[in-house]
Amino acid sequence: MGLRTDVEGTGRKTTGARTSAVPVATVHEGQTRAAIVQLLLEDGPITATAIGTALGLAPAGVRRHLDALIDAGQARASRSAPWQQKGRGRPAKQYQLTAAGRGNLGHAYDDLAGAAIRQLGEIGGDAAIADFARKRVNVIVDGIEPVAEHTAPQIEAKVEEIAEAFTDAGFAATTRQVGTGVQICQHHCPVAHVAEEFPQLCDAELDAFRDLLGTHVQRLATIANGDCACTTHVPLITAAQPAAGRTNDSGRSAE
Repeated sequence: MGLRTDVEGTGRKTTGARTSAVPVATVHEGQTRAAIVQLLLEDGPITATAIGTALGLAPAGVRRHLDALIDAGQARASRSAPWQQKGRGRPAKQYQLTAAGRGNLGHAYDDLAGAAIRQLGEIGGDAAIADFARKRVNVIVDGIEPVAEHTAPQIEAKVEEIAEAFTDAGFAATTRQVGTGVQICQHHCPVAHVAEEFPQLCDAELDAFRDLLGTHVQRLATIANGDCACTTHVPLITAAQPAAGRTNDSGRSAE
């Protein structure tokens, strides 16, 4: 391994591997994007110039990746404070990851969380795991009241409120109209790897949706099952009917 040295103007430590003779053009796009994300995580807020210096990339290439990350909601830009500005002219933009961007990274505590839940199950059984899952979801939807009237507009408004709460918790949730219903789409799951082993985490989310919306909802797909998003369908034409008996319908989408 090469000696670690500071890259001038960034304060970032690099190794001899950073000065490899492999042309930047041969580096896979995904590897370059990952390297930029790592810099944003470790050194952000950081300027595009500093990123280019650290990685040996042209400014145009850096900005192309940064623009893509911003469009995806994974990074944001802000102007440098006056005291950070060097020379004259407009303050340079500084970039850093958003909460959604951090959520897309690998989770170093997955193994620890899985071990903790397994231990909880050994002590208190499945009921203890289910109780833990319910309390976790209650923290996410804390402050959201159950829908007051079972009308389509009220249900739609409550779905939006739920999606916002899950977005704030790192799930990148959106809603969309589909036929006679509306769907909650969670494009990221911060606990996906743990939920693969403990589906109680997914079940608790579904129960919370039912309790807040006062109607039957159906899970069409889950990230834990390998789908690209967790998708939950909320019917609107039957919204006035109370939720029926709960079933575990958190399987894959049939699409």
